[in-house]
Amino acid sequence: MRLTVDGQAFDFNADPEMPLLWALRDLMGKTGPKFGCGIAACGACTVHVDGQAVRSCSLPVGEVTGAVITIEGIDTEGRLHPVQQAWLEEQVAQCGYCQAGQIMSAVALLDEVADPTDADIDDAMGGNLCRCGTYPKIRAAIKRAVVLKTAGI
Repeated sequence: MRLTVDGQAFDFNADPEMPLLWALRDLMGKTGPKFGCGIAACGACTVHVDGQAVRSCSLPVGEVTGAVITIEGIDTEGRLHPVQQAWLEEQVAQCGYCQAGQIMSAVALLDEVADPTDADIDDAMGGNLCRCGTYPKIRAAIKRAVVLKTAGI
């Protein structure tokens, strides 16, 4: 099999039914996406496939036909992505376990909606769980990321 992940081509042997998450972590060394639930309910494993946020724990690797981007691949030109910068400025992370998935969902949202409403944020982030309860900080970070993106940061 061959996948393009974070702009790099990977050739590997795997059962087509293997979840994309395990191919990323075990075969490609991409440790940003996390295993949380295994049933696409928590969002810790979120990556982008052709620009769409997907839960990699339940997506068979054999069904992936597009380019995959993980949290390791969203920085641009050696800089943090505006969402990552906003996460730091708002001090969102506590334990940090869910943050890669949260950030990937937020990036996908801002790629689709330049200035999301609270309802847009709730809808896009609803499938990402945070056991630490940092939801108000997550919302603030997404709003800050809009400002950063607009400013070209």
